[in-house]
Amino acid sequence: MKKCLISLVIYLTSVFGYSQSFVATDNGSKIQFKIKNLGINVTGSFTGLQGVISFDEKNLGGSSFEASIDANTINTGIGARNNHLRKEEYFDVKNFPRIRLVSTKVTASNKAGTYFLFGKLTIRNTTRDISFPFTATPQDGGYLFNGEFKLNRRDYGVGGSSFTISDNLTVNLAVLAKKQ
Repeated sequence: MKKCLISLVIYLTSVFGYSQSFVATDNGSKIQFKIKNLGINVTGSFTGLQGVISFDEKNLGGSSFEASIDANTINTGIGARNNHLRKEEYFDVKNFPRIRLVSTKVTASNKAGTYFLFGKLTIRNTTRDISFPFTATPQDGGYLFNGEFKLNRRDYGVGGSSFTISDNLTVNLAVLAKKQ
């Protein structure tokens, strides 16, 4: 029985390999967005990043990302706007304090050093499929993951039917993850 168990562990290790585990760090990471409000670009950011990342560029099938940010930390540089965005019509931070991204698959792209993350993004308890390219640069004993994606705020019920704000926004991620 013991030999069977050891054989099974060796087999699973050879099939699935070992991905390195990392912790996403708030310090050194940037979660930023850009959206038009009354035709003017508004930028902002979030902090409070938490997450665990398993990544091995030689074994992408064993790679996974699970991260979240604190919705209450939204910062557009204008306090009154930040407070307005925390309210029920927008992020409703009282009821939905975290924005969460969980990967379902990580693959290589045609471009060396660029990968694709497929996953689920949850905002205000609404979950949608998402995919985007990213790069992984070794840094400080871990990786700096950079990616960018676009989304429609209405898909997540953010901002109601406001016509002064664009439906579409761009999110830029620079996530520093260090070994556990």
